[in-house]
Amino acid sequence: MEGYVIEARKKIEAAFEGLHLKISDEQADKFYQYYRLLIEWNEKINLTAITDFNQVLLKHFIDSCALCRVMDLSEENTLIDVGTGAGFPGLPLKIVFPHLNVTLLDSLNKRISFLNHVIKELALENVETVHGRAEEIGRQARYRENYDLCVSRAVASLTVLMEYCVPFVKIGGLFVSYKSGEIDEETEQAQRAEEILRCQIDSIQKITLPESDVLRSFVMVKKKDVLENKYPRRAGLPSKKPL
Repeated sequence: MEGYVIEARKKIEAAFEGLHLKISDEQADKFYQYYRLLIEWNEKINLTAITDFNQVLLKHFIDSCALCRVMDLSEENTLIDVGTGAGFPGLPLKIVFPHLNVTLLDSLNKRISFLNHVIKELALENVETVHGRAEEIGRQARYRENYDLCVSRAVASLTVLMEYCVPFVKIGGLFVSYKSGEIDEETEQAQRAEEILRCQIDSIQKITLPESDVLRSFVMVKKKDVLENKYPRRAGLPSKKPL
Protein backbone atom coordinates (compact mmCIF):
# COMPACT_ATOMS: atom_id res chain seq x y z
CA MET A 1 0.00 0.00 0.00
CA GLU A 2 2.80 2.43 0.91
CA GLY A 3 4.40 1.88 -2.50
CA TYR A 4 1.13 2.72 -4.25
CA VAL A 5 0.81 5.94 -2.25
CA ILE A 6 4.35 6.97 -3.19
CA GLU A 7 3.63 6.21 -6.85
CA ALA A 8 0.42 8.24 -6.69
CA ARG A 9 2.31 11.12 -5.10
CA LYS A 10 4.82 11.10 -7.96
CA LYS A 11 2.03 11.13 -10.55
CA ILE A 12 0.29 14.03 -8.81
CA GLU A 13 3.48 16.09 -8.52
CA ALA A 14 4.38 15.42 -12.18
CA ALA A 15 0.89 16.41 -13.33
CA PHE A 16 1.10 19.74 -11.51
CA GLU A 17 4.47 20.42 -13.08
CA GLY A 18 2.52 20.51 -16.35
CA LEU A 19 0.82 23.64 -14.95
CA HIS A 20 4.25 25.02 -13.98
CA LEU A 21 3.36 24.43 -10.33
CA LYS A 22 5.69 22.72 -7.90
CA ILE A 23 3.68 21.24 -5.06
CA SER A 24 5.07 19.67 -1.91
CA ASP A 25 4.84 16.02 -0.89
CA GLU A 26 2.33 17.10 1.74
CA GLN A 27 0.13 18.78 -0.85
CA ALA A 28 0.35 15.74 -3.14
CA ASP A 29 -0.65 13.50 -0.22
CA LYS A 30 -3.68 15.72 0.43
CA PHE A 31 -4.77 15.29 -3.17
CA TYR A 32 -4.42 11.52 -2.91
CA GLN A 33 -6.39 11.50 0.35
CA TYR A 34 -9.03 13.69 -1.30
CA TYR A 35 -9.25 11.17 -4.15
CA ARG A 36 -9.69 8.24 -1.74
CA LEU A 37 -12.46 10.06 0.14
CA LEU A 38 -14.15 11.01 -3.13
CA ILE A 39 -14.28 7.37 -4.24
CA GLU A 40 -15.41 6.16 -0.83
CA TRP A 41 -18.26 8.66 -0.55
CA ASN A 42 -19.19 8.27 -4.21
CA GLU A 43 -20.53 4.82 -3.36
CA LYS A 44 -23.09 6.43 -1.04
CA ILE A 45 -23.94 9.69 -2.83
CA ASN A 46 -23.52 10.81 -6.41
CA LEU A 47 -20.44 13.02 -6.46
CA THR A 48 -18.74 12.26 -9.78
CA ALA A 49 -19.03 10.01 -12.81
CA ILE A 50 -15.23 10.03 -13.08
CA THR A 51 -13.58 7.55 -10.71
CA ASP A 52 -10.35 6.43 -12.41
CA PHE A 53 -7.39 7.95 -10.56
CA ASN A 54 -5.66 9.36 -13.64
CA GLN A 55 -8.91 10.86 -14.92
CA VAL A 56 -9.77 12.43 -11.54
CA LEU A 57 -6.25 13.85 -11.42
CA LEU A 58 -6.60 15.44 -14.86
CA LYS A 59 -10.27 16.35 -15.13
CA HIS A 60 -10.89 17.42 -11.54
CA PHE A 61 -7.63 18.34 -9.79
CA ILE A 62 -5.55 19.72 -12.68
CA ASP A 63 -8.55 21.26 -14.39
CA SER A 64 -9.55 23.05 -11.17
CA CYS A 65 -6.08 24.52 -10.72
CA ALA A 66 -5.49 25.37 -14.40
CA LEU A 67 -6.83 28.83 -13.54
CA CYS A 68 -3.32 29.66 -12.32
CA ARG A 69 -2.18 29.66 -15.96
CA VAL A 70 -4.35 32.67 -16.80
CA MET A 71 -4.30 34.75 -13.60
CA ASP A 72 -2.09 35.39 -10.58
CA LEU A 73 -3.85 33.71 -7.68
CA SER A 74 -1.27 34.98 -5.20
CA GLU A 75 -2.96 38.37 -5.53
CA GLU A 76 -6.35 37.04 -4.41
CA ASN A 77 -7.40 36.62 -0.76
CA THR A 78 -11.06 35.60 -0.67
CA LEU A 79 -12.68 33.07 -2.99
CA ILE A 80 -16.18 31.60 -3.24
CA ASP A 81 -16.98 28.52 -5.32
CA VAL A 82 -20.64 28.58 -6.37
CA GLY A 83 -22.24 25.20 -7.06
CA THR A 84 -19.09 23.48 -5.85
CA GLY A 85 -20.47 19.92 -5.93
CA ALA A 86 -17.68 17.64 -4.76
CA GLY A 87 -15.44 20.65 -4.16
CA PHE A 88 -14.30 21.57 -7.66
CA PRO A 89 -12.60 23.91 -8.29
CA GLY A 90 -12.55 25.42 -4.78
CA LEU A 91 -10.85 22.69 -2.75
CA PRO A 92 -8.00 21.92 -5.20
CA LEU A 93 -7.30 25.65 -5.40
CA LYS A 94 -7.19 25.79 -1.60
CA ILE A 95 -4.75 22.88 -1.39
CA VAL A 96 -2.36 24.47 -3.90
CA PHE A 97 -2.85 28.06 -2.70
CA PRO A 98 -3.29 27.70 1.09
CA HIS A 99 -3.36 31.49 1.67
CA LEU A 100 -6.85 31.64 0.13
CA ASN A 101 -9.87 32.06 2.37
CA VAL A 102 -12.37 29.79 0.63
CA THR A 103 -16.16 29.48 0.80
CA LEU A 104 -17.80 26.44 -0.79
CA LEU A 105 -21.48 26.90 -1.68
CA ASP A 106 -23.81 24.09 -2.68
CA SER A 107 -27.56 23.50 -2.57
CA LEU A 108 -27.37 19.80 -1.61
CA ASN A 109 -26.71 19.05 2.05
CA LYS A 110 -25.24 15.60 1.33
CA ARG A 111 -22.48 17.20 -0.68
CA ILE A 112 -21.85 19.71 2.12
CA SER A 113 -21.46 16.79 4.53
CA PHE A 114 -18.86 15.27 2.21
CA LEU A 115 -16.98 18.55 1.92
CA ASN A 116 -16.94 19.03 5.70
CA HIS A 117 -15.47 15.54 6.07
CA VAL A 118 -12.75 16.26 3.49
CA ILE A 119 -11.89 19.59 5.14
CA LYS A 120 -11.53 17.86 8.51
CA GLU A 121 -9.52 14.90 7.21
CA LEU A 122 -7.16 17.14 5.23
CA ALA A 123 -6.84 19.59 8.16
CA LEU A 124 -7.62 22.56 5.93
CA GLU A 125 -7.99 25.94 7.61
CA ASN A 126 -10.02 28.97 6.54
CA VAL A 127 -12.52 26.97 4.50
CA GLU A 128 -16.23 27.52 5.06
CA THR A 129 -19.07 25.46 3.64
CA VAL A 130 -22.49 26.99 3.00
CA HIS A 131 -25.66 25.04 2.29
CA GLY A 132 -28.12 27.00 0.17
CA ARG A 133 -29.05 28.37 -3.22
CA ALA A 134 -26.94 31.09 -4.77
CA GLU A 135 -30.01 33.29 -5.30
CA GLU A 136 -30.66 33.31 -1.54
CA ILE A 137 -27.12 33.34 -0.15
CA GLY A 138 -26.13 36.10 -2.60
CA ARG A 139 -28.61 38.43 -0.88
CA GLN A 140 -27.12 37.95 2.58
CA ALA A 141 -24.86 40.79 3.78
CA ARG A 142 -22.22 38.36 5.03
CA TYR A 143 -21.59 37.06 1.51
CA ARG A 144 -22.81 39.77 -0.86
CA GLU A 145 -20.04 41.69 -2.63
CA ASN A 146 -17.56 40.20 -0.18
CA TYR A 147 -15.13 38.23 -2.40
CA ASP A 148 -12.11 39.07 -4.53
CA LEU A 149 -12.85 36.08 -6.73
CA CYS A 150 -15.87 33.90 -7.49
CA VAL A 151 -15.39 30.69 -9.48
CA SER A 152 -17.83 28.14 -10.82
CA ARG A 153 -17.61 24.94 -12.84
CA ALA A 154 -21.38 24.49 -12.54
CA VAL A 155 -23.26 23.50 -15.69
CA ALA A 156 -25.50 26.41 -16.70
CA SER A 157 -25.52 29.12 -19.34
CA LEU A 158 -23.12 32.01 -18.82
CA THR A 159 -26.00 34.48 -18.40
CA VAL A 160 -27.52 32.36 -15.60
CA LEU A 161 -24.15 31.87 -13.91
CA MET A 162 -23.47 35.59 -14.00
CA GLU A 163 -26.67 36.32 -12.08
CA TYR A 164 -25.78 33.62 -9.55
CA CYS A 165 -22.16 34.66 -9.11
CA VAL A 166 -21.60 38.38 -9.74
CA PRO A 167 -23.52 39.37 -6.55
CA PHE A 168 -20.77 37.74 -4.46
CA VAL A 169 -17.93 39.74 -6.03
CA LYS A 170 -16.44 42.98 -4.73
CA ILE A 171 -16.25 45.99 -7.06
CA GLY A 172 -13.13 45.42 -9.13
CA GLY A 173 -13.17 41.69 -8.39
CA LEU A 174 -13.64 38.82 -10.81
CA PHE A 175 -16.13 36.07 -11.53
CA VAL A 176 -14.47 33.28 -13.50
CA SER A 177 -16.69 30.77 -15.27
CA TYR A 178 -15.05 27.45 -16.20
CA LYS A 179 -16.44 26.60 -19.65
CA SER A 180 -15.85 23.88 -22.25
CA GLY A 181 -16.70 23.70 -25.95
CA GLU A 182 -17.69 26.65 -28.11
CA ILE A 183 -18.84 29.63 -26.04
CA ASP A 184 -19.15 32.46 -28.60
CA GLU A 185 -22.95 32.24 -28.63
CA GLU A 186 -23.09 32.25 -24.82
CA THR A 187 -20.90 35.34 -24.54
CA GLU A 188 -23.00 37.18 -27.14
CA GLN A 189 -26.18 36.32 -25.25
CA ALA A 190 -24.62 37.65 -22.04
CA GLN A 191 -24.35 41.26 -23.23
CA ARG A 192 -27.63 42.34 -21.62
CA ALA A 193 -26.66 40.61 -18.36
CA GLU A 194 -23.36 42.51 -18.37
CA GLU A 195 -25.25 45.81 -18.42
CA ILE A 196 -27.85 44.83 -15.82
CA LEU A 197 -25.35 43.22 -13.44
CA ARG A 198 -22.83 46.07 -13.82
CA CYS A 199 -20.03 43.84 -14.97
CA GLN A 200 -18.03 43.20 -18.12
CA ILE A 201 -16.53 40.15 -19.79
CA ASP A 202 -12.91 41.21 -19.51
CA SER A 203 -11.42 38.38 -21.52
CA ILE A 204 -11.77 34.73 -22.48
CA GLN A 205 -8.69 32.64 -21.81
CA LYS A 206 -8.35 29.19 -23.40
CA ILE A 207 -5.84 26.51 -22.50
CA THR A 208 -5.38 22.81 -23.22
CA LEU A 209 -4.83 20.77 -20.08
CA PRO A 210 -1.34 19.24 -19.82
CA GLU A 211 -0.72 16.06 -21.81
CA SER A 212 -4.32 15.88 -23.02
CA ASP A 213 -6.68 17.25 -25.65
CA VAL A 214 -9.04 18.67 -23.00
CA LEU A 215 -9.77 22.32 -23.79
CA ARG A 216 -10.78 24.64 -20.98
CA SER A 217 -12.08 28.18 -21.44
CA PHE A 218 -12.08 30.71 -18.63
CA VAL A 219 -14.57 33.55 -19.00
CA MET A 220 -13.22 36.42 -16.90
CA VAL A 221 -16.04 38.73 -15.77
CA LYS A 222 -15.06 41.93 -13.96
CA LYS A 223 -17.41 43.59 -11.46
CA LYS A 224 -17.62 47.32 -12.25
CA ASP A 225 -20.15 48.78 -9.82
CA VAL A 226 -22.52 48.08 -6.92
CA LEU A 227 -25.32 45.75 -7.92
CA GLU A 228 -28.99 46.71 -7.59
CA ASN A 229 -30.62 45.06 -4.59
CA LYS A 230 -33.16 43.21 -6.74
CA TYR A 231 -30.41 40.95 -8.12
CA PRO A 232 -30.12 38.05 -7.89
CA ARG A 233 -33.81 37.47 -8.46
CA ARG A 234 -35.69 34.95 -6.33
CA ALA A 235 -34.79 31.26 -6.47
CA GLY A 236 -35.53 29.61 -9.79
CA LEU A 237 -36.01 32.77 -11.87
CA PRO A 238 -32.45 33.15 -13.21
CA SER A 239 -32.61 29.73 -14.87
CA LYS A 240 -36.26 29.97 -15.98
CA LYS A 241 -36.03 33.53 -17.32
CA PRO A 242 -32.39 34.41 -18.03
CA LEU A 243 -31.56 38.10 -18.26
